[in-house]
Amino acid sequence: MQAHPLIFDTNIAKDKPENIRHTSNACPFCDPSTLTDIFAQEDDRIWLGNKFPTLQATWQTIVIETADHNGDIATYPVDQNRKIFAFALQHWQEALTSGRYESVLLYKNFGPHSGGSLRHPHMQIVGLDDVDGYGNIVPANLSGYPVISNGDLRVTVSDQPVMGFVEFNVATTWEDSARMADAVQTVVRYCLDDFFKGRCDSYNLFFYPVGDRVVCKVIPLFNVSPYYIGYRLSQADTPERMREIAAEVRQKFMTEQPDLK
Repeated sequence: MQAHPLIFDTNIAKDKPENIRHTSNACPFCDPSTLTDIFAQEDDRIWLGNKFPTLQATWQTIVIETADHNGDIATYPVDQNRKIFAFALQHWQEALTSGRYESVLLYKNFGPHSGGSLRHPHMQIVGLDDVDGYGNIVPANLSGYPVISNGDLRVTVSDQPVMGFVEFNVATTWEDSARMADAVQTVVRYCLDDFFKGRCDSYNLFFYPVGDRVVCKVIPLFNVSPYYIGYRLSQADTPERMREIAAEVRQKFMTEQPDLK
């Protein structure tokens, strides 16, 4: 287990913009002409430094997915979603292989329960100077009940989730970013439209480098369990319910991507 927490700098955080709960607040990502510290740009996708690096001993960056303030993985056209994933994965891999950091994280917050502060769709690439961000993750966290298995693509429902209750794992090769994008899109749509009768409004994506493969964990979010907050005890649904969820997501794939089996 990680012995020391990441240090959060409240002096920087107090000026950080927010418009998820206060939707009338200005969005810093909606006017690209004001953005600085840009590392890469491809159409309206932009990778840039975070103006509010609230975590000490880290390198914090943002991947702006689109110019559309209200866009999201669930609603992007297939081609646009694939380009966003390819862009984010490429620059994450660059940071991973740079040798500058102990570990480099790629993740996404969406919705009021996700821990994010800005509605504008974005991911984050964060280099940790001296912390292994994957040190608490074991292989069993990234597998589980099968949903889809097609070529290099594997989609599962975690039987040993990191936090719980329901976590989906989408795994494929680094070169197969298009199918990862398609699969994650289908899972995200399930989380927002079908899971818990459509009452879920938030999710996280977490990406893990596993040799020549990448795993994206999709977590639908409500309030965080007190068992996890207080004791780091994850919870999971019953095996019967997780098999039902796997079947529901499998049906979603059959509807949206009938070529998968």
